[in-house]
Amino acid sequence: MTRFFAPAAASRLKSRRLTRTSKLVVSSPTYTVTATAYQAVPGQTDDEPFVTADNSRIKPHYGSKKRWMALSRDLLKPWGGRFKFGDKVRVRGISPKLDGVYTIHDTMNRRHRHCMDILTHVSEKFDIFQKGVKIQKVEEVDLAYAKL
Repeated sequence: MTRFFAPAAASRLKSRRLTRTSKLVVSSPTYTVTATAYQAVPGQTDDEPFVTADNSRIKPHYGSKKRWMALSRDLLKPWGGRFKFGDKVRVRGISPKLDGVYTIHDTMNRRHRHCMDILTHVSEKFDIFQKGVKIQKVEEVDLAYAKL
């Protein structure tokens, strides 16, 4: 026996797409640092301004919306700190426009201690020197699969 479905009933029988959802969760203590901004230019970096310390490549049309940052060595694991390259860090206390979650891709000169640098483009004209900025490591946690 053959069954026929009305168009409305057939649309209800279509499979639903599942998408993965995630949430950022705080997973470490808060650190107080001094925040500054830098650009990928030879005067502010080494002789390869478009290559970060973790060998990531900065594209020519980068900007602050990319949300990349550099940390001083005292905060990075290879030098005894708690953060490592690729970690996501929640930043609060710079400005409403620049606060948010950044990814660590670079390190600062060894003379800096308890500092962070936000990657910005030269055309953005950011001049940041902000003391008392709070940073915390965050992790992305899979919540479940949501139906669409």
